[in-house]
Amino acid sequence: MGTLTAMYVCVCNAVKERDLRQAAESGCRSFGEVQALTKVSTCCGRCEPMAREIVDEALDRRCCALDPGALAVQPA
Repeated sequence: MGTLTAMYVCVCNAVKERDLRQAAESGCRSFGEVQALTKVSTCCGRCEPMAREIVDEALDRRCCALDPGALAVQPA
């Protein structure tokens, strides 16, 4: 895993990129669960597109780590 950055994604609620990644890696299964845990994008909403991108990437990475065959092409 790469270095977790300290970039603020949600200034309103002081949520950093690493907070979102850690929430996704700790068991959250959706953006809504990460949002409930971190309060990201619950004020003005301007950060939602970036927050969703970060969370989706972290969830995909976790999914593939748990099931390496998830990305394998299945024969027809």
